[in-house]
Amino acid sequence: MKLFIGALALAAAPLCFAQSWPAKTIRLVVPFPPGGGVDTTARSVAHKISEAQGQPWIIENRPGAGGNIGADVVAKSAPDGYSLLITTTGHAIAPSLYRSLPFDVQKDFTPVTQLVATFLVLVVHPSMPPTVKELVALARSQPGKLNYGHTGLGVAPHLVGEIFKNAAGINIVAVPYKGDAPLFPALMTNEVQLAFLPPATTAPQVKAGKVRALAVTGNSRQSAFPGVPTIAEAGQPGGSYEGWVSLFGPAGLPRDIATKIAADGARAVKAPDIQDKLGGDPAGTTPEEFATKFRSEVARYAKVIKEANVPLQD
Repeated sequence: MKLFIGALALAAAPLCFAQSWPAKTIRLVVPFPPGGGVDTTARSVAHKISEAQGQPWIIENRPGAGGNIGADVVAKSAPDGYSLLITTTGHAIAPSLYRSLPFDVQKDFTPVTQLVATFLVLVVHPSMPPTVKELVALARSQPGKLNYGHTGLGVAPHLVGEIFKNAAGINIVAVPYKGDAPLFPALMTNEVQLAFLPPATTAPQVKAGKVRALAVTGNSRQSAFPGVPTIAEAGQPGGSYEGWVSLFGPAGLPRDIATKIAADGARAVKAPDIQDKLGGDPAGTTPEEFATKFRSEVARYAKVIKEANVPLQD
C-alpha cells in the first residue's frame, strides 16, 4: 500500500508543480542587445504577462554569436518554467548555418508559442519596374545583371532573397552589407537594385520617395504599407516569407506550464496598447502548433541554405 501511495504521489507531482507555477520571478533571456526589435517586444510582452500572473518577469540580455549564446543559457537551465528564451526565425536557421552549436535546437528546447509573425518588404531603386511581375521579367531578360543587397549570410534578408530568386527562376546576385545603414545608400545609388528589408527601417525611406516598395513578404497586407500587395498577390507564388518572434523553454518543460505560458503570451500580444511595439502581427499559438511549425521551418531553411551554397559559419 505504501508503494502504491508513493507511486501516486510521484505521478501527481508534475501536475501539482504546474498548478503552482509561477511562484517566483521568471527570467526571460533575450539573445540580442538591448534596444533592438526583439528586446522591445520582449519587454512589452513580459510586462503584460507579469501583470496577469502577479509575478515579475525580468529581461536578461545575453547577446552574441547570432543569438546562440543566449539560447545556450536556456538550453542548460532547469526545465521548471523560470528560464525562458525569446528569439527569432534565426533559431530555426542556426543548425544549417553554423559549423557547430553547443545545443540541438530540436532536442534541447521546448517550443512554447509563436508570439509575433514578422515580414520583410521588397524594395527597389526608383528606376526599377513598378511591379513584381515586371521586375521578374527584367531579371529574366538580364541574368546576373541585377543585384540584391542583404545584411549577412544566412540572415532573413539574404535567405528571403534566395527564396524569391528560386521561386521566380531568376539569376540575381547577392551583395552583403554590414547592416541596414550601409545598405540603404547602396540601394538609393543603384549599386544594388533590390532588397528585402524590415518594415521599421524601410517605411521612412519609402515615404520619402528614396526607394519604392513593391510587395510585402507576409501572407496578408500590412497597415504600415497601405496599397502594397503581398508577394503572392503581386504574381509570384512561392516567394512568401513570414518570420517570427517566439518563446522556448528548456527540453522537458512540463506541458501544463508550456500551455499556460502560451495562453498568457497570446493574451499579451493581443493587448491594444503594445501593438506598435511588436514589429509584426500578433500570433499566439499553442505549444503543439508551434512545435509543428518549428520542425517544418528547420527543414525549410536547411533546404534554402543548401540550394544557396551558403558556407558554414564558425
